[in-house]
Amino acid sequence: MSTLMRTLRNLRRIGIKDYAHQMAYFENLEEELPLRTRWVDYKDKEFDPSQIEPGWHAWMSYMVDKSPAADPLLQRQIRVWEPKEHRPTLTWSRSGYKPYSTVKNKYSPWTPVAKPRA
Repeated sequence: MSTLMRTLRNLRRIGIKDYAHQMAYFENLEEELPLRTRWVDYKDKEFDPSQIEPGWHAWMSYMVDKSPAADPLLQRQIRVWEPKEHRPTLTWSRSGYKPYSTVKNKYSPWTPVAKPRA
C-alpha cells in the first residue's frame, strides 16, 4: 500500500492527447526502479500499443527528455499521407494477412485403414 501512496503522491501528469482515444501520460521521478518512471493510461481496456504516437513513443522509451507537450519539434503534425485516426493492428486477428503457401508438404499424415470387424 505504501508503494501506491508514494506513487500517487509523486505523480506528475504530463499530457492528455486530444486524439480518438484520449490517452493520459504520466511520469514519476521519485521511483527507485530505473526506466520505470513513465507510463500511459489508455482510455479503453482493450488497448493496442500501436496507438501511441511517435513523439510520445520517443518520450516513453527515454529517447528524448522533453515530452511532446513541452517540445514543439515533437508536436504531432498531420501529414497528407497519414490517416486522420488510428487504424488497429490486425496481426493476430482473423483479418490479419496470411500468405498462401505453394510449398508441397514434406510428409503426408498417416490414415490407418482398418478392416471392419466380423
